Amino acid sequence: MAVEKVTMPQLGESVTEGTISKWLVSAGDHVNKYDPIAEVMTDKVNAEVPSSFTGTIKELSAAEGDTLEVGEIICLMEVDGGAGSAESAEAKSPAESAAKTETDNQETQQQGNKTRYSPAVLKLSQEHNIDLTQLSGTGKGGRITRKDIQKVIDSGEMPQASQAPQAETQKAPAIDQQAPIQAPDYKQPSAPKASAAPAVKSMPGDTSIPVSGVRKAIAANMVRAKQEVPHAWTMIEVDVTNLVAYRDSLKQEFKQREGFNLTYFAFFVKAVAQALKEFPEMNSMWAGDQIIQKKDINLSIAVATDDALFVPVIKQADEKTIKGIGREVNELAGKVRSGSLKADEMQGGTFTVNNTGSFGSVQSMGIINYPQAAILQVESIVKRPVVMNNGMIAVRDMVNLCLSLDHRVLDGLVCGRFLKRVKEILENVTKENTSVY
Repeated sequence: MAVEKVTMPQLGESVTEGTISKWLVSAGDHVNKYDPIAEVMTDKVNAEVPSSFTGTIKELSAAEGDTLEVGEIICLMEVDGGAGSAESAEAKSPAESAAKTETDNQETQQQGNKTRYSPAVLKLSQEHNIDLTQLSGTGKGGRITRKDIQKVIDSGEMPQASQAPQAETQKAPAIDQQAPIQAPDYKQPSAPKASAAPAVKSMPGDTSIPVSGVRKAIAANMVRAKQEVPHAWTMIEVDVTNLVAYRDSLKQEFKQREGFNLTYFAFFVKAVAQALKEFPEMNSMWAGDQIIQKKDINLSIAVATDDALFVPVIKQADEKTIKGIGREVNELAGKVRSGSLKADEMQGGTFTVNNTGSFGSVQSMGIINYPQAAILQVESIVKRPVVMNNGMIAVRDMVNLCLSLDHRVLDGLVCGRFLKRVKEILENVTKENTSVY
């Protein structure tokens, strides 16, 4: 029997880690290839991890609640066949193992200040005041993993940050004054140094809520988007009186015929998809030395649960009718709330439309869904007095559309024209010139 490693898969674009929310197997269980073995949470999706092999679970390398980077080992399996990676490692002679360890340590030392640690490793080391420079990792190239940190914590022998006297400090290697200075890479700004969480005093009656893996991932992505993307913001006001009247005249018959509600949001998504086709610059992404203009118009829609936010994707939205978009929005939202959304239903988005008006918001500034170039907030439709072209005042159904944009990719001119076109489409929705089918 060979021993094989099952690793944390990448469950979405830009996903770098996942949290084991529930194990579906135990050590000693026999599983077939593709059988689900664990439920994993990320900032984008809850998903089941399938087994990569047919065999017996030998060891669960992570506990429920543990957050692991993509590629880290989650369990070991005994499978039929030739020597597996784990057995091969054990079968090496002591001399070979020592040589490999020495090579890995040399690689780590050669990296010097370029050594990088995962957010989970940094957080755990800071919580326990562990000096990472005094540890040798078991990961690839001597990289320190979360499992290495946990092993040190369990042993109780934690290397603390160096506080040696000056005589010891002078033993540090001198800086090579002749070494070339490396300019920062403008394509990928260096992440800011992780700082310890602020000390917040808990008072009687306060409730302490642990931060879930999903919430941590959302926080990391939001910070990244705000730090890397130069956000700009603009808003346009739209008169949707005719749209509201048309939709209200259809909603009962539509519900009986199709089995789901015809929402205002479907009209907005359709208008955005049509405008993106006419202004393809808006359907772009920043790639450092180039801007990638996407061919497919795949609209991400934000769907919130009680404790997380998900962004499923409507693929080829420009090719769908209002009815088709409405059905897909209804189905995707249902999957999010039931926890059955699949990883591939979260991938490939090129532009995000967020229905912030569903909870009464009339103006907001969204954070861009990295690496997209823009996000449109559809606010609440409200009745307001409006001065008409003839100078008369009338009560109209009005809505604000708020656009956040990546100013590296987009400028005010194209965004203004895009919003103007969306406004034009929405204000011309009538029974005579608009079909939902």
